[in-house]
Amino acid sequence: MTSIAAGRRQDGRAHNQLRPVKIVPDYIKFAEGSVLIRVGDTRVICAATIEDRVPGWMRGKGAGWVTAEYSMLPRAGTERSQREAARGQIGGRTHEIQRLIGRSLRGVVALDRLGERTITLDCDVIQADGGTRTASITGAYVALARAMNRYGMGHLLTAQVAAVSVGMVGGVPHLDLDYAEDSTADVDFNVVMLSDDRFVEVQGTAEHKAFDRSQMLTMTDLAAAGIRQLFELQRTAVAAAAE
Repeated sequence: MTSIAAGRRQDGRAHNQLRPVKIVPDYIKFAEGSVLIRVGDTRVICAATIEDRVPGWMRGKGAGWVTAEYSMLPRAGTERSQREAARGQIGGRTHEIQRLIGRSLRGVVALDRLGERTITLDCDVIQADGGTRTASITGAYVALARAMNRYGMGHLLTAQVAAVSVGMVGGVPHLDLDYAEDSTADVDFNVVMLSDDRFVEVQGTAEHKAFDRSQMLTMTDLAAAGIRQLFELQRTAVAAAAE
């Protein structure tokens, strides 16, 4: 039996340490931009599609749109989940996540200069071990940036955006929760941040114990430090040579 050092988590990480992150660019051959992002045992394929059209309510305004769709494969988790297509409707959780991804990515594109184009980010979870929405946002930015650079629109990106989870587990703030930690955390936060240190979303819930202002600030600072590391990984992936 492997022993875990004092103050370490079950996977050996320190409380302020991200899971291993790997971003593989150009994972899908035909997409304008795509990546496979691996965050620990969570894996998400993110693909960007650029189309010369906008939703009907935006026609004639000269501006563009960025939107997202999110899904999870039936065997992404420990048990098979039913496909939402088979149920005939998208679940509330899926709606919530894809709206979050969409507004996170809209926050870094100069939509008023994009022209009447729509960029769709498809985020498909192929393996889930916590943090699928945050991994989707982090990976989707790279897919978006590579697509825009490929078509000469990189100058329309105004910032980077990435996301991470953070929480209170056993009274101690933890960065980047895996599923086991997330399912037992007293407090669970998802933080989405831009590279200029502004926030798109800070969503926190007291799952078992209420938290005070000091704990909230500690968790937010911890998340921001982790996201700054993700920005570095994103920059490397965006700049990688095309396959």
